[in-house]
Amino acid sequence: MLNLCKNNGNYFGVKSFRHTFVPENKIQKSDFRKMMKDKIINKAKEMFLRLGFKSITMDDIACEMCISKKTIYKYFSNKDVLIEQSVEMVHKEVHETIDQIVAKNFNAIEENFEIKRTFREMFKSAESSPIYQLKKHYPEVYAKALSSQIEVCEKCFRDNIQKGINEGLYRENLDVDNYIKFYYTLIFNINENTASGIEAEELEVKALEYHIRAMATLAGIIELEKHLKNPII
Repeated sequence: MLNLCKNNGNYFGVKSFRHTFVPENKIQKSDFRKMMKDKIINKAKEMFLRLGFKSITMDDIACEMCISKKTIYKYFSNKDVLIEQSVEMVHKEVHETIDQIVAKNFNAIEENFEIKRTFREMFKSAESSPIYQLKKHYPEVYAKALSSQIEVCEKCFRDNIQKGINEGLYRENLDVDNYIKFYYTLIFNINENTASGIEAEELEVKALEYHIRAMATLAGIIELEKHLKNPII
């Protein structure tokens, strides 16, 4: 491991008793590059979700940021790479959001609705389903995104089902693996085949209701009905 120490305006690395001097301006340049790259990804992500992955060009992003297109190409070799890294950032934000909601200790059914409500707010600017757009226009990026997203979804669904069983809201004799597979297949099929973001949201809420009803005890049905009286959309 390299430890950085400052001496006369320079940083030097200490590793196995050998000193490697690293000029301070190089460290500053590295920090600037990372900051600039993150800014481009954030802006691109925002524009892709709002206006569509296909319709937004590198020129559009450069114009929005008041930088040259050449500057963007210093950090991203082509648009596909920028889309891929933007999608990775979205997945990271989704994962962090789920963790934050779970940490609030809602009951299992309330947790599902809170996640759905939060995601609706996160993606409210999207005119069409991001998953639909990726699959149609950037299938290779979509294939990479799908594998990682399924892994996150499986864990989220499994933890929620076990929580609901422990709380007496879901039945104990559930075939958990098949319930997980059925639900995420349904959700991904909705988003893959529904162009309209609003329509996809409506179908997702219906899918969530059916998913919970299929697992719920009497106490779970009562809790579900309570949340259905406060519609998400």
